[in-house]
Amino acid sequence: MAGDRLEESMLKEFKEFALKGNVLDLAIGVIIGGAFGAVISSLVNNVMMPPIGVLTGGVDFSQMGITLKPAAGDQPASILQYGVFINSLITFLITALSVFLLVKNLNRFRKQEAAAPVPPPLPTADVRLLTEIRDILKMGRA
Repeated sequence: MAGDRLEESMLKEFKEFALKGNVLDLAIGVIIGGAFGAVISSLVNNVMMPPIGVLTGGVDFSQMGITLKPAAGDQPASILQYGVFINSLITFLITALSVFLLVKNLNRFRKQEAAAPVPPPLPTADVRLLTEIRDILKMGRA
């Protein structure tokens, strides 16, 4: 019995969590993050690495590696591909820099938005009416 109540409680909590929008926000973030990662990978592999390869004398980092065990028969060679790791490291650094710049600019925009002066609230109908009465009385005395 206690186990059934625990399951019902957990199911209820999960429904509340899923219906609050958190799951949808998370899903959208993952999808956009995946697309962003693909763009950054393409930037690194297709735009940045070729010039770096030219500067380093035609070295293609993705082909760099150490053969640990040569191919034997139908067994493929065992290769430690540190060049692919270098590409991944560069991709990570560019992604981290891009996210940092994005968050930095968003925070700057939020600070500007928060620092903008808020106009004073409009007077209520009662205050406007009293102001009109005051102005009329002042005109009558003058």
